[in-house]
Amino acid sequence: MDFLEKARIMDSPRINRALARLASEIVEENHGAGDLYLVGIRRRGVPLAERMADKIADLEGDRPPVGVLDITLYRDDLSTVGAQPIVNRTELPGDIENRNIVLIDDVLYTGRTIRAALDQLIDFGRPRRVQLHGPHNSRGAGPVDRLWPAAARATGGAN
Repeated sequence: MDFLEKARIMDSPRINRALARLASEIVEENHGAGDLYLVGIRRRGVPLAERMADKIADLEGDRPPVGVLDITLYRDDLSTVGAQPIVNRTELPGDIENRNIVLIDDVLYTGRTIRAALDQLIDFGRPRRVQLHGPHNSRGAGPVDRLWPAAARATGGAN
């Protein structure tokens, strides 16, 4: 099957630079990698989370844990997905309680995916803080943490 490329938002070197920059910012914002826990949103957020963990390991010497969320059952449009949606595993090794969670996906646009991911995360524990990161938004305006500065630093910490 042949695929037609509609548009290329970022090429491989640019993605690599964006991931390196985001990894550096994440480490700086969190004062190191000690309490970090990266969570990729299944499908395309998972390889990005793995690559981001590798970049953080290059910077800090320690690789943060990486979890995987499948938000299928948490979607607000689940009824439109189909009669029998395909649900994959959510894998969150270790405890997320009181950790600095970094949610990672390839494109963040309306916030519906993030809302579903936050709903699911809370079912697994109460993180200290949740940050949103990804290499690009769907309008091609650059890294997600630049698109939604307030949301990218949203916290769920204890009061």
